[in-house]
Amino acid sequence: MRYRYVTADVFTHRAYGGNPLAVVLGAEGLAAAQMQRIAREFNYSETSFVLPARDAAHTAWVRIFTPDREVPFAGHPNVGTAVVLAREWQAAGRPVPDAFVFEEEAGLVRIALRAGAQGVEGAELLAPQPLSRGGVAPVGAVARALKLGVADIDTSEHPPQVVSVGLAFLVVQLASRDALRRAEPDSEGYAAMLPLDGAKSIYAYTTDTAGDPRTDVQARMFTGRMTEDPATGSATAAMTALRAALRGDGVLRLRVGQGVDMGRASLLSAHAEPRADGVWAGVAGQAVAVMEGTLPAPDLA
Repeated sequence: MRYRYVTADVFTHRAYGGNPLAVVLGAEGLAAAQMQRIAREFNYSETSFVLPARDAAHTAWVRIFTPDREVPFAGHPNVGTAVVLAREWQAAGRPVPDAFVFEEEAGLVRIALRAGAQGVEGAELLAPQPLSRGGVAPVGAVARALKLGVADIDTSEHPPQVVSVGLAFLVVQLASRDALRRAEPDSEGYAAMLPLDGAKSIYAYTTDTAGDPRTDVQARMFTGRMTEDPATGSATAAMTALRAALRGDGVLRLRVGQGVDMGRASLLSAHAEPRADGVWAGVAGQAVAVMEGTLPAPDLA
């Protein structure tokens, strides 16, 4: 049996920018091991698989795989999958609602659709969980893992800390845009420090935007596979939630640039708000479909 897929570039309005995503449609019948092999074949940061919702009140059940594991939630797959699915519905003459609700391992992900001249061109998600904070990492160990000096790590607002709104990351503030540009993952440094409280990747950011008026923050994310992610919605939402928690009141909105230093510039719009039941965050952006086709189901052997 063959399965249809669409690829999209997410957190950009231009094809061949942002963070690429593969969306496998009508994925019922695929086992988890087959999904993992397909994700490894695409070799994108993530591949999403759209299945029928288990609750008829929801839009779809979405499973998300990196090349080496399934994750309970991720940002750019939700934005990209929502835009692709809305595009599919529109092409089929099916009414497109104002919002989708995706079932995911981390919980329900509510996604408001954003229309443009060509139909739905973007989406804004609310993370499935409020901010949670895990362990703090030693500054020296973090500097080693990013091949930076201790002075490049900024602890004036918060220490390097594991945070999550559905997927855990070690979030590290850097002292300058130059430090962010120089950062690169060190395999031995990662192995000595990670995983930590579920975090396997480091999200590094700085409020020094080097005069870029379009952004409030510049960021990079390095995975445990020693690869760089062009745009990380779940980590951006977690970072924004952390900063909102430190600030204490009101809605915090941040425009975050990512992927610039790897030639895949991305723009993410994040928000977070402390409420009585925790700090809740979300992230928004555009997405554009790039390729489509079909693929065979991998053998289970």
